[in-house]
Amino acid sequence: MYRPGFGRYYTLKGKKMYIVKINKAKYEYDIHSLVKAFYPEEDVKVLSPESAVKDRKVWETAPRLEIFLEEDHVIIKGEAGEKSADTGGKDDFKTVLYQYFSGMTGKKLPWGNLIGIRPTKIAMTMLEEGRQEEEILDFLRRKHFVSEEKAVLGLDIAKRERELLAPLDYDNGYSLYIGIPFCPTTCLYCSFTSFPIVSWKKRVGEYLTALEKEIDFTAEIYRDKKIDTIYIGGGTPTTLEPEELERLFEKLEGAFDLTGLKEFTMEAGRADSMTAEKLAVLKAHHVTRISVNPQTMNDETLKLIGRRHTVAQVREAFHLARQAGFSNINMDMILGLPGETKEDVAATIEAIKELSPDSLTVHSLAVKRASRLREWIEENGISMLMNTEETMRIAADGAKALSMKPYYLYRQKNMAGNFENVGYAREGCYGIYNILIMEEKQTIVALGAGTITKRVYGDGRIERCDNVKDVALYMEKIDEMIERKRRLLGE
Repeated sequence: MYRPGFGRYYTLKGKKMYIVKINKAKYEYDIHSLVKAFYPEEDVKVLSPESAVKDRKVWETAPRLEIFLEEDHVIIKGEAGEKSADTGGKDDFKTVLYQYFSGMTGKKLPWGNLIGIRPTKIAMTMLEEGRQEEEILDFLRRKHFVSEEKAVLGLDIAKRERELLAPLDYDNGYSLYIGIPFCPTTCLYCSFTSFPIVSWKKRVGEYLTALEKEIDFTAEIYRDKKIDTIYIGGGTPTTLEPEELERLFEKLEGAFDLTGLKEFTMEAGRADSMTAEKLAVLKAHHVTRISVNPQTMNDETLKLIGRRHTVAQVREAFHLARQAGFSNINMDMILGLPGETKEDVAATIEAIKELSPDSLTVHSLAVKRASRLREWIEENGISMLMNTEETMRIAADGAKALSMKPYYLYRQKNMAGNFENVGYAREGCYGIYNILIMEEKQTIVALGAGTITKRVYGDGRIERCDNVKDVALYMEKIDEMIERKRRLLGE
């Protein structure tokens, strides 16, 4: 039963909203993330007296939860009654809040009160401190309420990551990301910087010119450093024509010394963007790892999510890549796609096993604010997004049957089932860049519209600068984007 004064829903356009009031602007992100994890079907609004100025009507509504934060104490009042506890900081506060909701709902989240996108960083840091494995597992279970299965998975991945990153020189090396923000169409769930290629066909050359200016700048400012990995992502880089791809590769080869490159990845992504001619260009310029990403091997779902290609085209694209000589091919799949059942997931896994890729990235669907998926959920309900421990296990078992091991992991906000994304690979086919972007051990210089450069200092400090997302504005303001990087990367 609801306590008097609590539990009344505030609705916006007919949709329930879970209102949380706090007495001061503190821990808003953590509160929002944990409440949303327990109530994924509801919008969540966290308001403090400062933020209530813009949401006065919501502020005046009776909340579902009230939180009173003091210097070293917290009081929580809501549907489950009142809970009072001493706290020594944010971690203690998250513990109290998690226990409150877990006790009230009877739910235990797979990753407990961990809301960050990089849970393996905890295990990695403790390994580097010389902690024993059982101590790490115990810390994850007791301090953060992580399930036994996820704690073991996180530690296993951290150990593998540490071994794979050992040969890298963080101080004198860096990685390069190049964003190609064009796609054949925009997928239902996508929030990345991407624009329909049909609208930008005549300006791709102009985009490459701006990109080349960033390449020249990077080559100059980091002339004394060595590139360890290159990752060309998007969008869908293979929306570029063969001659445009040729132009990009020739520019990279002319600007940088690539003789010591450990990995060169390019997302071929969409089957409707791949041709034998394009794959030949990639192979000729020594791309070592590509992705052929179906997301599902169900034609009906492909139509629903806006991928205008068929399962047959995915198979054809994969075989073309093998024929072109690629021995490290990744495939992506997404769990929790609209309307898909465990039988659909099993069918996708079986189809992928038949193709036998060298790595498999298993994503849990994340509901992004900027994606069209939010509108779809409002019309059809979040119950149509079914991701469970069983579907996660079906995917993991499929990867194991392909002789793959998990090697990197990350989480996102609003993930179906509150699970994670896991990369699996065969020995020798692990994606080094994927680990670097998650563990934040090395500087990554990111070029192109909507990208974010991260400089990692010797003391572990990280600073960022971003490029504007809009393609036209990126081209117009390219000198400003370069100046941002100069301030970040210059000594």
